[in-house]
Amino acid sequence: MANEKPLIAILSATTLGLLIATIVLAIQKNKLASNPSTSTKDEVSSSLTSAVSNVPDNKPFDIATIFQQGENTCNDMNPQFENVDCVHLPGPQAGANVTKGYVGGMEVDVVPNLKNYWQSSMCPVNVHWHLGTEHYSMGEYDENGDGPHGNIGLEPASDNADDYNEGVISYENMTNDQIDTRYLAGDDHQVRGGFRCHHYDAMDEKFTKPYEWKHCKGMEVGETYEVHWPHSAAGACGEVNQYQTPFYDGVFCKLPLETFKEVAKDPQNIANAVGVQAQIYTIVNDESYFYPDMMRGWIVDDVDAMAKDIAYYTGSTTGTSRNNKICSKYTPITWQVDRKCHMISASSFDKLCYDMKMQRDDMENDLHAHGSRELVKDSLVANNQADRKLNKKTEKVVKNEHEENLLTNEQKRHLRTYGHYHGDDHDHQEWY
Repeated sequence: MANEKPLIAILSATTLGLLIATIVLAIQKNKLASNPSTSTKDEVSSSLTSAVSNVPDNKPFDIATIFQQGENTCNDMNPQFENVDCVHLPGPQAGANVTKGYVGGMEVDVVPNLKNYWQSSMCPVNVHWHLGTEHYSMGEYDENGDGPHGNIGLEPASDNADDYNEGVISYENMTNDQIDTRYLAGDDHQVRGGFRCHHYDAMDEKFTKPYEWKHCKGMEVGETYEVHWPHSAAGACGEVNQYQTPFYDGVFCKLPLETFKEVAKDPQNIANAVGVQAQIYTIVNDESYFYPDMMRGWIVDDVDAMAKDIAYYTGSTTGTSRNNKICSKYTPITWQVDRKCHMISASSFDKLCYDMKMQRDDMENDLHAHGSRELVKDSLVANNQADRKLNKKTEKVVKNEHEENLLTNEQKRHLRTYGHYHGDDHDHQEWY
């Protein structure tokens, strides 16, 4: 018993010491949590700031991979049809007026594909965009919109039909003040700007605060861009070669020219199997407008009614190598165009450019905005416009010719929908 008392005393003292040490450590931890040092705050903040980003900034290893070594089976499949004088019109042209109620002035037999493209075994084979818009939607993207570099205009309206000149100012006859052209960063060429949306506000920071671009080239916050997703049933759908630059390689990837000529004898086959989705955005420096995937096609979302008010018609390929005198032979293809303009974050585009860099084909030439074709005049626009309004419960497709009464007389005059007289002869289209 005598020997046990010193042992008990030692154990008691040890236990008491451990208890005191635990209490002291707990108090110190609470103090640190409630009042961290400035340096600790800065370190945490810096760590979070560098880690949080909607856009990857990593670069691939500089080594050959089996992905890169594989053959691009779509390379050089572009048949390279040359442009032609619009007097020898190969078929209806794009981009057109897509305002609800507008009907083009060229009578055609072909009708647009009104299905979702995937329902026609079509897949996106490319994505690219244009500075401003090539299409025109009154009140959404038109001559009354604005951006960091202003806008372009339309020919002044007139009550005299003899003054009617198809509703557009010819790009060739525009003054420098009427044309929005500017150099792309690092490039030695100019691009023509199209129409702008109505979102831009020079007093709102999200339209003016610069964004540090990691992957896209020559892009600008506050600007309007029209994004195109060409689709094709002859693309390398679901394969590593699906996305191609130029997009013609993707469109014709699995369609040899001789086979295509047979298919194209009925132009409706082309309109059913080749199409473009077009969606218009104003870029903002605001991450609350971020969408993570613009690679696979336009955004369909009840938020901001994205791809819910769609215009359909048949037209052609676009770009500034064509105008109202020089036309594209790639016609007739289906166009599905979102009539609304949407705001989207700069990081959404930058993420898209990152995804484009990850494709087997080199899409470098599509990482910047292309120029916009001038608005196609009425006599070159097909008269087969259709409309689809979508909501959660119904899907309605109607022909626009039954909705012309939605426009006021002033709007009809402004849109140049009068003055079209057609005989019994129809314009027929061919691709070659």
